[in-house]
Parts: sequence; structure tokens; C-alpha cells
Amino acid sequence: METRYAIHIFWSDEDAGFIAISHEFPGLSAFGETREEALREAQKVLDEMIEIYHSKGMQLPEPAAAPLMAA
Repeated sequence: METRYAIHIFWSDEDAGFIAISHEFPGLSAFGETREEALREAQKVLDEMIEIYHSKGMQLPEPAAAPLMAA
């Protein structure tokens, strides 16, 4: 289970559920009826994408730096 990459979760009115994405891996998205389900599904997809990158000899993207938070 890879944990260096950020997964962003947001509510989608259109889908009536939560969507999880990772900016480091374009195209990675997952759906869940709860935040936890969306995160769990996104983590599965992320792990699979990392396996594909490794199997094809592709370099993994650098994890994004945390955004600065306004005070």
C-alpha cells in the first residue's frame, strides 16, 4: 500500500457520492458512497497503477508537495 501520494476526496452532486482523485496520476479516480469507501477504492487503484508503472519500467511521479495553508 503506497501512502506517499495525496488522494483528494470531494462530493459530486452529479454522481451523488464521493469522488477520489490523485493529481500525480492523471486519470486515477474512484467513487464511494462515503469518504472512507472512496479513499479505500482510490488506494486500490493507486496500488494497481504503481504496479503497472513498475512492470513497464516507468518512473513514478514525484509526490506533490503539500500546499501552503493560509493563516
